[in-house]
Amino acid sequence: MNGFSTGEEDSRGPADQICCLIDNGERCPRPAGNASYSKRIQKTVTQRRLNLGIDNSARHIYICEFHKMIIQCARTKRRRKDSEDDSNETDTDVPEVDLYQLQVNTLRRYKRHYKVPMRQGLNKAQLADTLMKHFKTIPVKEKEVVTFFIYTVKTNANKLDQKNGTNNDTN
Repeated sequence: MNGFSTGEEDSRGPADQICCLIDNGERCPRPAGNASYSKRIQKTVTQRRLNLGIDNSARHIYICEFHKMIIQCARTKRRRKDSEDDSNETDTDVPEVDLYQLQVNTLRRYKRHYKVPMRQGLNKAQLADTLMKHFKTIPVKEKEVVTFFIYTVKTNANKLDQKNGTNNDTN
């Protein structure tokens, strides 16, 4: 005992407890791990419309490894649209581009290219935050982009290749 035991569990964790979640109307019988059902996790479950809820009669908030993996997968999995139409809806998930990894000069070039209005003297983190907000607003027609990319690859029409004189069409 470490002096902080509640009587329900000892310092080794929730060894004899079962998952606190209700999955499709039934309490999960799996053993609880050390992951807890926090407010952030509850928000993810609600946003992803997972059919999970906490059992109010549970005296803890620990979840099993099975539900932990389901929630993690739902958090990282990109939500697909029901139809493959060319709507201008933007994906509300965080894009897979990390602008924080770019150099400050690259961020400034992005700002200048897209004419993003912002005050002078921002540090790298502030610049990346502002540009990420702009980046998320750019509409992308996925079908058109993928089609054009495949066409470009098949015809070796890369602008960089043309500048270097290595386009296979001229050889």
